[in-house]
Amino acid sequence: MNKIYLTVVIAIASLSLCACGTPPSQFGIYQQSDGTIGVHSPKSATQEESQVAAMEECKKLGKRTATILGSRETVNDRFPMTYLYRCSN
Repeated sequence: MNKIYLTVVIAIASLSLCACGTPPSQFGIYQQSDGTIGVHSPKSATQEESQVAAMEECKKLGKRTATILGSRETVNDRFPMTYLYRCSN
């Protein structure tokens, strides 16, 4: 009985955590001429979620980490924040 209860609790917690994240398709990701990765973040996204999106882009370029360089507010209602990252090994 205890084992079944624990399994149900873990399953519910996992599903609720998955539902809270912003889907990667909602980020606007671009690469600048100097190699910097820019991430346009939707209103619902956190800076940590933006960094995950930048890390995925860095992995496509063969790099392992994404270090934040800065952020700025935009006038775009859909993407109110832009974060800039540098990819490195």
